[in-house]
Formats: sequence, C-alpha cells, structure tokens
Amino acid sequence: MAPEPVDQLKYLLDCHKKELTDLRELNAHYEGTMDLSYIHPELLAELDDRLQQVVINWPELVVDSLDERLDVEGFRLRDAAEADDDLWDIWQFNDLDEVSQQGHVDALVMKRAFTITGANDEVGGLPLVTVESPLQVYADFDSRTRAVTSAVKTWKEDQPEGPAIEYASLYLPNETSWWLRKNGQWVLNPDFEPDMHDLGVVPVVPIVNRPRLKCPGGRSELASIVPLSMAANKIATDMMVSAEFHAMPRRYVLGADEADFTDEHNRPVTGWSKVAGRVWAMLKGKNEGAEVGQFPEANLSNFHETLNQLARIVASLGALPPQFLGFSTDNPASADAIRSSEARLVKRAERRQRAFGGAWERTMRIAHRIQTSRWDDSLHRLETLWRDASTPTVAQKADASTKLHAAGIVPTEQTREDLGYTSVQRARMRKMDAADARRAMGEDVPDDDVLPGEVPVESAA
Repeated sequence: MAPEPVDQLKYLLDCHKKELTDLRELNAHYEGTMDLSYIHPELLAELDDRLQQVVINWPELVVDSLDERLDVEGFRLRDAAEADDDLWDIWQFNDLDEVSQQGHVDALVMKRAFTITGANDEVGGLPLVTVESPLQVYADFDSRTRAVTSAVKTWKEDQPEGPAIEYASLYLPNETSWWLRKNGQWVLNPDFEPDMHDLGVVPVVPIVNRPRLKCPGGRSELASIVPLSMAANKIATDMMVSAEFHAMPRRYVLGADEADFTDEHNRPVTGWSKVAGRVWAMLKGKNEGAEVGQFPEANLSNFHETLNQLARIVASLGALPPQFLGFSTDNPASADAIRSSEARLVKRAERRQRAFGGAWERTMRIAHRIQTSRWDDSLHRLETLWRDASTPTVAQKADASTKLHAAGIVPTEQTREDLGYTSVQRARMRKMDAADARRAMGEDVPDDDVLPGEVPVESAA
C-alpha cells in the first residue's frame, strides 16, 4: 500500500534536512566563505576581529576548470545527421545555454543538481524546464532501477508582515501537488489543484557528479580538495600575521622612557612611528645614555614552501595542469607540453559529459512527452552533443580533419562538424555545394539559392 502524499512529503523533507549541513559547507568552500580552521579557539578569541582570514580559493579553481569544458551544443536522434531542432527549441526556450552551466557547477560542488520539467500554461507553449539547486530539492531513488521514485522542492517566501511562509512541491510518478506549512503542519496549498499528469515517471531528473554503485547520489568534486584548501588558508593567514609582527625588523630601546618619544615640536609620536622606523631619530640628542638595537627579521620562505607543496597536491588530485596554479619555469612550456599536461583534465571532463549527458537526455525525453502527449521510442537512443573538452588550435583541428577526409575515413559533413561549424553553417555549406554542382553542369544558379534557409532533404548530400 502506497503511503499518503503528506507522509511522503514529510519523509523527503526529513531526508533533505539531514544532508543540508554538508551541502551548505561544500557550497561555502566553493564561495570562499568558510570559517578559518586549524586555529585554536583561545587564539581566535584573543585576536578577536584583528585577525582577517586569507582565502586561497582552490575549490573554485578546481570546479571552474572542469565546468569550463562542459558545453552542450545539441541533441541528436538515432540515425540522424543533424541535431534535432525541436529539442533544441525547448533548450533555447528555457535559457538552458546559461542555466545548464549553473547546474553543472552545483553538481560538481554539491554532488548533484536537478532538472524539473512541467507543462507551460500558455497555449501552444513549449514545456518548462528549470534547473534546481540541491539546497532546495531532494529525490528518493529506487534501489533496483536507480530511477527517481519521488522528489520534493522546498522554499520560503518573505511576507510584508509576519514570518516567511514555507512552501513545498511534491513530485510523484503520476501526480504533482503543492503544499504550505500552516500552524506547524503541512497542508495542500489551496491556490493550486494537484496536477494528475499521468506521466508514469517523476518529472525530476538528478544531474549527479561521480555516482557510484552504492552511492547513486554522487560525490562532490571538492571532497579531496577541501582539507588541503583549509590548510592553505591557515598557512596563508599565519604568513600575514608573521608579516605584520615579525617580517619587519623589530627594534628595541634601553634607557629611555615615554617622554623621549616626541617629534621636533615636542608632541608624542604615534605607536606606529615607534615601531615602523623612526626610533633612531626620536632619541638623538635627548637621552645620550639610551641604547638602541634591532632584532633580525623573520624569514617567510617556510610559508612559501608549504603553500607550494599543498598546491602541487591539489594539482595532482584535481587533474590541473601546473600553469593553472602559477607554476612556471624560466623556459616556457611548448604547446605540446601544455596539451599533454591537460590530458587528465580533458579525460575527466569527458567523463562528466557522459554522466551529465544522460541526465539531459532523460530531461528531453520527459519534455518531449509533455509536448506531444506520447512517449517516443526513438528518443531512447538520444545523444547529447558536447563541445570538444580539449583545447586544440584551429590549425591542428583542420589538419587532422582534412587528413581523415582525404583518406576517405570521414565524409565531408562529419569533417565540418568536427571543425566546429554550427548546424546552420553546415546547412548553408550544403546549399553552396549543391549550387556549385549545378553550375558545373552548366545551369544558371542565382545567388539567392545559396542564402541561409531551409535545405531540401535531397540536397543534403
């Protein structure tokens, strides 16, 4: 017997609450707003607000270096030569060019992000697809199929008067309902009737980073980076404290009192003038018996070496090329050496493309079902098209692609796709090819025939 919707809602909210602390901590590390670690509480209490934390935000570098190589360029159906225009219309209608990147960042940082797909209230409108944060959405998985069995989204809205109101949306395979918290109890929102969509699947799709067989919820890209980042922040903060109190030569005066520290107008000098360098001049001619000396300044190179060693470990764990962390030599690396150093990062990005691509494909299947009111079996072999995760030069891509084409391994259309031309550009090129072929046969082809537009199927050779 299936549990009541309100019981499912409470269960999902309880599960979500248990992981919120961990998710918020991971998000704080990416944003660089975490608390300073590895310092004794008594020392923090003594220094009070005089200690300003130095943040070396390696978590942001690790995540952004990977996210910058995750760009969706379209969706291709089985046996199709071009990206599907209908699915791309849904993508563009929902501004997923921009929002998908935010979802990728959240998934890399906080283990997962989510897409939620629903109908559009406008007549003839395309389906609505939103990308959601794991700080607001939680999904429950089937232990056998790993499919989402139920999901919840919760948020609060401030009111002009009184406390904020807490809302929730409950997503089930055949029903979506909206709730609000009233007098400490969850009740159906009277402003919205439950939507009996009868999809047969929950319209919530998780975009999971690093899922594992017994951990379908994923793992943060920062799991191994955070301890090193915290240690680097501690070392950097200690270095700044040492620079303040020990890097500058410390001077001492024997046989003098406060009255000796005055300027040429017999006015007391500030404490900084005493510390920072005018001690020699203050006592001249005032107290002949005074003795002035100087302690050697501290050497901060030990901090530099520690930070460099931590940076090397972060580069190894995060698959980052040395130049990403500022390591360089007197002889600049060659182009081949730079590409070689990026090999692990490129492969890691390709792995994420495969995992994230599956989530986007499931999202597009649901959107297509909502748009057409039927499930299309051909979409089971839907393919997400990604931009090349590596960074070859234009000359290298052109050289490799043309050689493969000249050898008869790759056809013309695939060569153009490998070179990065868009579907619109490739369509115009096909029209130009067809026009050139007609001219070669003696036909008079006007220039209007090669302008961008619809390309007949028979001319798409």
